[in-house]
Amino acid sequence: MSMKILVGCKRVIDYAVKIRVRPDKMGVVTEGVKHSMNPFDEIAVEEAIRMKEAKKASEVIAVRCYSTIQQETLRTALAMGADRAIHVEVPAKDCENLGPAQVSKVLAALARREGASLVLLGKQAIDDDSNATAQMTAAHLDWPQATYASKVSSCDGKLTVTREVDGGLETVEVSLPAVVSADLRLNEPRYATLPNIMKAKKKKLDKLSLGDVGVELRQHLAVVAVSDPPTRQAGVTVDSVDSLIEALRHAGRI
Repeated sequence: MSMKILVGCKRVIDYAVKIRVRPDKMGVVTEGVKHSMNPFDEIAVEEAIRMKEAKKASEVIAVRCYSTIQQETLRTALAMGADRAIHVEVPAKDCENLGPAQVSKVLAALARREGASLVLLGKQAIDDDSNATAQMTAAHLDWPQATYASKVSSCDGKLTVTREVDGGLETVEVSLPAVVSADLRLNEPRYATLPNIMKAKKKKLDKLSLGDVGVELRQHLAVVAVSDPPTRQAGVTVDSVDSLIEALRHAGRI
């Protein structure tokens, strides 16, 4: 099996950290805050590694697109079992312009460059919740896509993907090459053991620029303001349906 899997690894503020809005209301505080791999991307990495272990793939390539100084996310993917990594370096001043529209172009360019048969991504990142990168990547490549995957099986150049949808589960079949996004219940990611962490330091990590992959950053969105959600008001206890209706009417809810 010669299938190459390209898997995205985004660095986000750790899910256990309490987010704080910056004083200028133009973003959130990131300095001195713990970061880790996006949980859905971690699931995607695990699935790619399992496919290789099952002899369904020949190579797993972890990819990240961000500033030059942050590589721990890729090292984590390598320690989990990815074969090599590619870090597309972006100038620090341009990182705030990175969104699904830009990252999807980079992923599509790398998929072509590496001859990948499968691009495997998390369904969304927990920092922006865009849920758009996989879909945009498929559009740039003109490949079939299967999103919200809770189960993936491979046979005869095709993938059978069970998707989580509002009404339950949906099963689709896509031909390779394809783009798949991982949902929460696809698997349980493994922990990177100390021996594998040490081995990861010797694995190949290529550094490319945006020019190397032929992508130019263009800003499509502008942040107007970032604010904390409104404080939830205390509830009111009522002793009857009539009192409930009156309370709702008084609050302007009906």
